Amino acid sequence: MPESCRGPVRFVLGVEISSIYKKNDRVRKIHNLVFAPSFVVAEKINQRLGAIGNICSDGRPILGLDSKKLLAILLEISDQAYLIPAHAWTPFFAVFGSQSGFDSLEECFDDLTPHIFAIETGLSSDPAMNWRISALDNITLISNSDAHSPEKLAREANLLDAPLSYNGVFDTFKRKGKGKFLKTLEFFPEEGKYHVDGHRKCNVSMLPPETICRQGLCPTCKKPLTIGVLHRIEKLADRKAHVKPKGAPDFENLVPLKEVIGQTLQVGPQSVKVDRLYHELLEKFGNEFSILRELSTSQLQAQGYDLLALALSNMRQGKADLHPGYDGEYGVISLLRDKDFKSAKVPVHA
Repeated sequence: MPESCRGPVRFVLGVEISSIYKKNDRVRKIHNLVFAPSFVVAEKINQRLGAIGNICSDGRPILGLDSKKLLAILLEISDQAYLIPAHAWTPFFAVFGSQSGFDSLEECFDDLTPHIFAIETGLSSDPAMNWRISALDNITLISNSDAHSPEKLAREANLLDAPLSYNGVFDTFKRKGKGKFLKTLEFFPEEGKYHVDGHRKCNVSMLPPETICRQGLCPTCKKPLTIGVLHRIEKLADRKAHVKPKGAPDFENLVPLKEVIGQTLQVGPQSVKVDRLYHELLEKFGNEFSILRELSTSQLQAQGYDLLALALSNMRQGKADLHPGYDGEYGVISLLRDKDFKSAKVPVHA
């Protein structure tokens, strides 16, 4: 870890739980985030859930437990134990998912719905897409990043001006106390794996109007398409696009730094060349967010990173070619075009 990136780290006790159960004559598969204010409360939660299913076999335990019942158990244990629906629009495992979710929070949580104060937007949607659902106006839209690997930590994030404490964070999410929710840092939603409709096996993707015309079937194999987040939001929306609810926090769309570097070198983000330049940049300029969001492009150009400066400038202005993800396939956000490589300098250490 470069000295330029070191700093204090604070943790919140939390876990993601997969609930698979039947409700209203349909099988539901919902991922929820559970948070605890202390190890004492966490142990009580473990004891209750451990009596229901195996909570030790996976980092994301799978329980045959209704989401409402899970919330009820948390409320019985502590009024500071919270549940937030995870990646709320993902087709197969989310509260609004097209394959196994619900059409409203009330349908999922019934009379306990007032205890749901936030949802995760997930990689395939951003706040602007969620603003089209007026029922979410009083729900805080947060963006987290799961810990599948250390490099993916904070690829989405929440910016808060709040006390650095459990209550400080969650009071801000609940829109009370002294904290202010400033904005979220987001993927371009088109980069998410389920943004549009499609069938990965047949290399087929399409926007909602075409899906409707084709009656939801893949034109190649005639099997049902996986209905993406954009289509699902279109179905449930009661508000036109580009209408921002009063008081809603802003957001920024970002591309992970290794992906940006890979585009400048015209190689994949996991290549040795990318890793070398990535750590070189961290040593010189600080952490990834400061490079993506704050570092001046003139400073990069002065040190010979012309293509990187151009790519970051395009990203910050939303100038990108968007190739949306579908049916589990990540989308591609292209920040550079062929003509850009003819005049710009390639980093000398690449």
